[in-house]
Amino acid sequence: MLKFDVLIVGSGLAGMTLALYLAEHRKIGLITKRDLLEGSSTYAQGGIAAVLDTEDSVEEHIRDTLIAGAGLCNPDTTRFIVEHSREAIEWLIDLGVPFTRDDTHKTGYHLTREGGHSHRRIIHAADATGAAVTSTLGQKIKAHPNITLLEDHIAIDLVTSPKLGLEGNRCYGAYALDKRADEVVTIAARHTIIASGGAGKVYLYTTNPDTATGDGIAMGWRAGCRVGNMEFIQFHPTCLYHPHSKSFLISEAVRGEGGILKLPDGTRFMPLHDPRAELAPRDVVARAIDFEMKKHGLDCVYLDISYKPAHFIKEHFPNIYAHCLELGIDITQEPIPVVPAAHYTCGGLITDLAGRTDVAGLYAVGEAACTGLHGANRLASNSLLECLVIGKAAAADILSGDKLPLPAIPDWDDSRVTDPDEEVVISHNWDELRRAMWDYVGIVRTNKRLERALNRIHLLEGEIDEYYSNFHVSNDLIELRNLVQTAELIVRSALARKESRGLHFSRDYPAAQATGRETVLTPAGPAQKGSH
Repeated sequence: MLKFDVLIVGSGLAGMTLALYLAEHRKIGLITKRDLLEGSSTYAQGGIAAVLDTEDSVEEHIRDTLIAGAGLCNPDTTRFIVEHSREAIEWLIDLGVPFTRDDTHKTGYHLTREGGHSHRRIIHAADATGAAVTSTLGQKIKAHPNITLLEDHIAIDLVTSPKLGLEGNRCYGAYALDKRADEVVTIAARHTIIASGGAGKVYLYTTNPDTATGDGIAMGWRAGCRVGNMEFIQFHPTCLYHPHSKSFLISEAVRGEGGILKLPDGTRFMPLHDPRAELAPRDVVARAIDFEMKKHGLDCVYLDISYKPAHFIKEHFPNIYAHCLELGIDITQEPIPVVPAAHYTCGGLITDLAGRTDVAGLYAVGEAACTGLHGANRLASNSLLECLVIGKAAAADILSGDKLPLPAIPDWDDSRVTDPDEEVVISHNWDELRRAMWDYVGIVRTNKRLERALNRIHLLEGEIDEYYSNFHVSNDLIELRNLVQTAELIVRSALARKESRGLHFSRDYPAAQATGRETVLTPAGPAQKGSH
């Protein structure tokens, strides 16, 4: 059994932030499904929203966030995170993150603008901000003596009081599959942090990496945590449409710097849908593209920034330019074919401003959490900011508490299971689930579609539970079990919302209600002893 003061599940910006703030004072175990830098944070292109310019203000950043969130943002959470935005960026700069400089600007850095923002306030490292941030922090994590990095480990389930036959509901670590050794390890910890990201892979088309399978949300739900606002799945309007490129995002900043959305015949359409045109929030742009594609029977639309000087495009979007060129698309000469794709999970495990969940000793930070910042629609580039601010707050909360003793934790018991006779069940169910979610729980929804999806999900849950009970766990089985649980939470939340608001658009309820209310689901109870 491995023992740590703090176990962090996930190695994106949220997990990295916690690890670095805690490591001087605690022994940290950091588990990640692949290698340290494989995750959604690394693929984030646009940047981090922060109030850095004297012409900008905290109040305006808050206002933009509240408008995008369509009446569901928590005002206290939003203020807390925005007010701490400058110090979060200064911490990254002190650590050596190479943000793009602009010596003509009084901040010394180039700030870009994205949809929904009233000012240029996005600090970035060209068009690969996530990679620049995570690689910088990753080097420090690998070098720190108090951080044990467990790569190629996937968490299976949390270890909680009921599973140990103890009173209350406290988390004491997790069971995880060491994929290299193909064995389950027991990891005991005084505090456990879910920083495992979102659930984009629940959909057929997504900008997310393959690791985004809703693991932390599903584990937290099974452990007794409430979830909030799971119906609000953000579809990024502009994912590259190409048969040889999976999940490649065309950054929001392309539209921020003047990119125009067009039909195949060159007609611009966004001004017909919203006065903000291409700079409208993501939900508006995604629905507009979806409408035009369905209306005209299109496979994609086109994002055109080719009218800008070639040197401007290559300087601001070097990675997008290079990737498209490899596929035969010269974005300095021609438009980029794009489609909407599932991008960000706005809901998650409900937490307070210190990242605390309903289960004692268990925290959630980043995309797996629901702090109330994003409301019904996330404002572009607020996500990495939330990881930084709540990550630091959660670390402070952990450091302020006592080191509690750890109970004895039994090893994983797989004495009553066997090796699977065939694994086609997993691949078939994986495909069926993701296609059903795409067809029935996408950008535009109806009650009939949602009920159809829920029926299929319940059938799949039965098959997957039976499989999980009888066979040795594998990476694919763990992910599928978590995906189907997360899908159920999304659909149940969507059925509970009798209106259209933000990212949730229902043909049955096209109007918004006068007052916005969060959707909160409460589990029947935490898993009991011997539940495997």
